[in-house]
Amino acid sequence: MKSSPKLRPNGWDGLAAAVVLVLAVACAALVWTGGGQSGPLTAVVSADGEAVDQVVLADLTEPEERTYTANGCTLRVTFGPGSAQVTASDCPTQDCVHTGKITRGGQSIVCLPARIVIQLEGGPAADSGVDLVIG
Repeated sequence: MKSSPKLRPNGWDGLAAAVVLVLAVACAALVWTGGGQSGPLTAVVSADGEAVDQVVLADLTEPEERTYTANGCTLRVTFGPGSAQVTASDCPTQDCVHTGKITRGGQSIVCLPARIVIQLEGGPAADSGVDLVIG
């Protein structure tokens, strides 16, 4: 019976470990800084996958209401300084209305029957609140 060869680390193993370490630190820095979101908080309204409106929320001083119609459904959206909310809709499920206000970049409101998406982009990095707890 043959014995297995002894494995010893060499220079390439050290290089591979160094590359993995550098990538891990770079990813951690990117996550820790909030992904580099910058620019004013902006609401982008899309219907059927195409952007139909853009509202810079940082420029608003008082709430502004707009109406969007697509696929037989009408949504009334209120944009305020730093927030967006669907206040009324004639869609059957009303999920878009029940979502409530969105205030941070990356959040979105989706109305599936109307195929309308309101997504916030830019703004300050998200707060350090806990998103997930394991264990």
